[in-house]
Amino acid sequence: MIRFIALVTFFAVLGSWLEAYDASAASLSPALQETKRNAEVKGFVFETSHDEIVTKAKKEGRVKALTGLDPETFPHMIESFKRKYPFIDVELVEIQGPDAAQRFVMELKARTAQKWDTANAATEFYAEYAEFAKKFDVLGMAEHGVLGISPKMIDPKYRTNVSLTSGISVPVYNKNLISEDRVPDKWEDFLKPEFKGKKFMVDIRTHVFAAFPACPEQGLGREWALKLARGLRDQEPIWMRGNSRAIQAIRSGEHALHFATHYQSIARAMQKDPASMLQFKIIEPVPLRLGNTEMVLNTAPHPYAALLLLEHFASPEGQEIIDKYYPRIASVFSPASHLSKLLKGKKHCVNGFDTFHESANWMAMAVEAFGFPKEGK
Repeated sequence: MIRFIALVTFFAVLGSWLEAYDASAASLSPALQETKRNAEVKGFVFETSHDEIVTKAKKEGRVKALTGLDPETFPHMIESFKRKYPFIDVELVEIQGPDAAQRFVMELKARTAQKWDTANAATEFYAEYAEFAKKFDVLGMAEHGVLGISPKMIDPKYRTNVSLTSGISVPVYNKNLISEDRVPDKWEDFLKPEFKGKKFMVDIRTHVFAAFPACPEQGLGREWALKLARGLRDQEPIWMRGNSRAIQAIRSGEHALHFATHYQSIARAMQKDPASMLQFKIIEPVPLRLGNTEMVLNTAPHPYAALLLLEHFASPEGQEIIDKYYPRIASVFSPASHLSKLLKGKKHCVNGFDTFHESANWMAMAVEAFGFPKEGK
C-alpha cells in the first residue's frame, strides 16, 4: 500500500513538473525555441531567461576571472557588479603579455588551471584557446536579449568569446621636436627620405600589422603591409619594445616620433603630461583591432556567475568604467564609447572576428620582413 501511494505521489509530481515545463516552453517565442533547439543540437548551452542565469549564479556565489583588463578598473568594476549581484563574490586577476598568455594556455592543456572561471584569449594564441571555452551560446543569447551584450562584440565563429575593448594605432610625437605638419599624413610617408636613419621608432611587437592586411578593399592588404614593413626596415629606424618605454622617450625629448603605438597608451600618458609635449595624429584608414577577448572556461567552477560578469564587462556601465580607468579603450561596438565617437566618419581598417585568427601570423610576417631586429638602437 505504501509503495502504491509513493508511486502515485511520484507520478503526480512528475505530471506537475511536465505541465510547468510545457507552460514554460509555450511561453517562449517560436524564434527563441528554434534558436535554443539549434544551439543544443550543436552542443551549446542556451538559456532562455536572464532570471534563470541569475538564479544559477546565485547558487554558485562567486567568480574568479583572469582578465586582460587593467587593474585600475578592478575596484570600480567589482563595486558596480556587486550593486547588481550582491550575492556573488568577485576576484579579478590581471594577465598581460604574450609570455603569460602562452604559459596559461599550456596550463589549460595540462588541465592544471581549473580554479579560474574566465580567461583572456590573447591575440597571439587566440585559436588555441577556442577548445577551452564553455559552450555557452553567448551570441544567440545576446541576439535574443537574454544577455545584454552587443552581438557585434561576440565572435560569430565560436559564439563564446566576447571582445570587451578595441585598439587603434597612432603615430606619437613630441611637439617641441617635430611640428604637426611634418608628421606623416599617410603610413607610406614614413618611407620618405627625410625619415631615414633613426628618425623615428618602431615597436617590434607589431600590433598595427595585425590590422593592415585585413583591408585590401581599402588599398592596403597583405602585400601592401609587407612592402611597408620592408620599407620601414630600410629606413633604419630605432627599434623599440614597449609602448610605455617609447612614450617616455618621446616625452623626455630623447626621440621625436613613433611610427605607431597604442592609442590608449598615449591617452593615459597625455593625462600625466601637463606641458602637453605628447601629441598624436590619426591616419586613415585607422588600423583597428579587437581586444580583451574573454570567455567562460569549460572547467569553470562558477560558469553562470562568470557569464554575468562577462555581460557586466560588456554592458554600458562596464564599458564606461573601462573607458575611464583603462582609459579610452572600450569597444568601438559600444555606442557610447570614446572610440566609437572618435572614429565616427573616419575610414577604418578593421581586423574583426572574420580575420582575427590571422593576427599572430600577420604580426610574425611583419617581424620577419623587419629582419628580426633587436631591441635598442
